[in-house]
Formats: sequence, structure tokens, C-alpha cells
Amino acid sequence: MKTPGDKIDRRRALFNRLAPPGLLVLSSILAIVTSDLITPQLWKQQLAIALVAGLVVLQVWWFWAGPRRQHPDAVSVTYFVLRWVMGATLALLNGFFAFFMAAGYFDATHLIPGRRRKRFALFAHSIPISFAQVGGIPTDGAVGWIVFGCLLLANNALLTFVGRLSEQEEERSRARAATIIELQQAQKENAALHAQLLVQAREAGVADERRRLAAEIHDTIAQGLTGIIAQLQVVETTNDPDVVRDHVTRATDLARHSLGEARRSVQNLAPAGLSHDGLPEAMQKTVDQWAERTGVPTELTVTGTAARLHGEISATLLRITQEALSNVGKHANATRAGVTLSFMDGEVTLDIRDDGVGFDALSLPNRTGTGGFGLDGMRGRAERIAGSLTVEAEPGAGTAVSARVPLVVDER
Repeated sequence: MKTPGDKIDRRRALFNRLAPPGLLVLSSILAIVTSDLITPQLWKQQLAIALVAGLVVLQVWWFWAGPRRQHPDAVSVTYFVLRWVMGATLALLNGFFAFFMAAGYFDATHLIPGRRRKRFALFAHSIPISFAQVGGIPTDGAVGWIVFGCLLLANNALLTFVGRLSEQEEERSRARAATIIELQQAQKENAALHAQLLVQAREAGVADERRRLAAEIHDTIAQGLTGIIAQLQVVETTNDPDVVRDHVTRATDLARHSLGEARRSVQNLAPAGLSHDGLPEAMQKTVDQWAERTGVPTELTVTGTAARLHGEISATLLRITQEALSNVGKHANATRAGVTLSFMDGEVTLDIRDDGVGFDALSLPNRTGTGGFGLDGMRGRAERIAGSLTVEAEPGAGTAVSARVPLVVDER
């Protein structure tokens, strides 16, 4: 029987496989765009092209050889070292290749045997990244090397902190997965354990949500750092005080913006609407605010006897409502929408419908890395609390999203 941990492991393996070539493509594009500014020398450009070509060959070979190895060995270590040598050289030529070097942070634990060797591999990757953050090997004396040393220490302190959290989370995930299996077997003999099983299932899904949040914060901060590096590199190449002041101001604004985005992502973990209101009240405010913002008349209907639901149940239903209405606003071109929340015997149902353009539910496009929460995300939220989500849609006939979850009351 497949467990939530198996699904997480498959996704992680796919990410580790695609991250190096994807980051290589991103770094190469940024390097090409900034080649005249950062690497105007012809020999540096030629060396960079040769190294990128070598990395492409190495990645193609690893796509064939990598899946054949279930554990770290001499071949995986050789691949890792060759990739580091070429990537570090590229990062010194053009700082944007630091994005490619960041791939080592993700797959070092799967390619390098031994805990000490893994730590050394992570440290080795932080060196060219720190050089890239200061614009290359410092040539302006002791100050540049001091800044480099501080960045190297900061990067490794952050790596150590995140690594400890990841190890603890992995141990907790394994423990939670084992507990869920035991509860599933016991449920056949004792229906009273159903509510406890939901709580454990929710805890097992925390790992997925934290990884999603970590990726969002990483992408936001990484974009800000890229902009900051670009501004500071311009500062290094000019003596005009006005130009220096302008680019330093821009770098400062980018840093503040990145910090604000990180805080916003953390705050979005729990719906603010449930802090003081029950689910019907919070959902009414959500519907009213969305209707006012979009100009689409929308009504909320509550049927049955409303109960104070478990916090995770309420949060899931409110998140699904927010995402479904967001999809209506983005894609449906609707003139009217409706939301129905029904409390029934043993379950709660949520229906969001609109009279918009609809779509062919059987031919949805593949989800891209730049996409939003989406139908898959809503379905995943419902399934984490032992619920389900269905979508009914036809071109020109509107769309209906229906979620069914267990009715678990908050006993506090």
C-alpha cells in the first residue's frame, strides 16, 4: 500500500533529477543577456560556452546513468565532482551561474555517501555562490575578502539550520507515516478512531505544505538577490556618485521587497478570516470581498445546522473557496456565481458554481511550474483530510466545483 511518504519521495526524486538541467538553462539565459556587461572578454565567453557544452553532455549522460543507481557510489561522486568543477568555474566567470550551483544543495545527500562528506559537499557549493554574491574573486583588497568571508559564514549557517530542520522533519514524517498505517488498520475494527486518523493525516500533509512554502520563499528571495547582485555589480564598475547612489537605493528597495514577500508567505499559512469567525462568517466575508473586487454578483447559501468544525476542516474549505473564486475571476468571464455550504449527517459539502465560459474537463493542460494553486492543489487539500473534490464543466455551460469532507467538530 502506498503511503504519503512514497508520494513525497517520488516528487523529490523527480525534482532532484530536473533541477540541475533546469537551473543550467536559467543560468545560461541570464549569462547570455548580461555577457556584454559581466564577461565582455572573448576568451571568457568562449570558455563559458565550452563549459556549458560540457555540462550539457554530463547531464545527458546522468539522465541515463542516474536512475540505475539507488544509493551513492563512486559514479555518483564522480558526476557530482565534475559538475562542481565546471559549475564553479562558470560562477566565477558570471555570477548568474550561482543559480546552477544551488542544485548541489538539493541532491548532495543523494549523490555523496557519508554525513561528513555530504557536509563538505554543501560547503564546497557555498564557496562559488559566495564569490558570485560579491561579484567574483575580490580584487579590491581586504574589504572584499572580509565581505566574502562573512557571506560564506552566513550561507553555511543557513545551510546548517535548514539541514537540521529537514532531518527533523524527515524523522517526523517517517513516524507519522507509520502511525497513519496503524490507524488505517485499526479503523476496520473501531470506527471511533476515524477522527484521530484525520488528525494524523493532516500532520502527514504538513511536510508537503512546508516544502511548497519553502520553494515559494526560496524563489522570491532568489529573485531579489539576483536583482541586488546586478545592482551592486554596476556599482563596482562606476565612479559616478549619482550612479552609485541610484543603484544602491535600488538594491535596498529590492531587499525590503524580498523581506516583505517572505513574511507574506509565512502569514498565508493560516487563513486570517478564521482567527475570530466561524466558517460560515469567514466564508461570507470572503464571498462579499471577492464580489466587490470583481463586480460579479455572488451569493453564499448555508444549509443544515452549522457546527463549529475542526480547525483543519474549516481552513481547507475556506482555502478551496478562495482558490475556486480566484479561478472564476481569472478564467470564467462569468456574470454570476454562487457558493453553497451544506452541513449534513457526517459530512460537509461545498459547491462553487458560475455561469462562465466553462472548459473541457477532460483535456486540461499540464500544470506548469509558474502556475498557481489550481485544481490539483484544491483536490490535494481535500484528500489530506479524507475528503474528495470533483469538477463538472462544459464549454459555454459554466463550471461547478464540489468538495465533500468529513464533519469533524472542534471539541475544544
